[in-house]
Amino acid sequence: MILPIRAFGDSVLRKKAQEINKDYPELKTLIENMFDTMNGANGIGLAAPQIGLDIRLFIIDVSPLADDEDYEDIADELKDFRKVFINAQILEESGEEWKFNEGCLSIPEVREDVKRKSTIKIEYYDENFVKHTDTFKDIRARVIQHEYDHIEGILFTDHLSALKKKIVKGKLQKIANGDVNVNYKMRFPK
Repeated sequence: MILPIRAFGDSVLRKKAQEINKDYPELKTLIENMFDTMNGANGIGLAAPQIGLDIRLFIIDVSPLADDEDYEDIADELKDFRKVFINAQILEESGEEWKFNEGCLSIPEVREDVKRKSTIKIEYYDENFVKHTDTFKDIRARVIQHEYDHIEGILFTDHLSALKKKIVKGKLQKIANGDVNVNYKMRFPK
């Protein structure tokens, strides 16, 4: 089932999310609904706060990037990269910082360059509550960092310079007011 995505200005996007346990009600259905919602909006990541739940859960599916010529050197690694992250904790960020033009389903029509480290080490549980500690790099690390920020109450626009924040302020207000056209279900702040 496709769920409405919370728009910029919704207070749930600013909350630090809470851990859950393996008995969280209807977890499998929630995860399926999150993948349906993300795919319906042509996204490659989605965090639970974006659908109104302040829990430490996010999903990633970067397989659509496998066909992008920018990633042809890692296409094989991307084509099956679909993961669930529960109660994630980034243990380490390392490597060179690199800029990448990011967007967000909760902040449609706004894209800006954000600097992030190239490699992360992260501890998390998968959808079966099996614990993992993995290291990710390249675009996979980038997408995980972006979604991880959501469960920490951080948006990609928080990483912008003061000047860039001023430039996008009007666009953000329009989103919060519901004055934006998207081709997926959104819920705007009241």
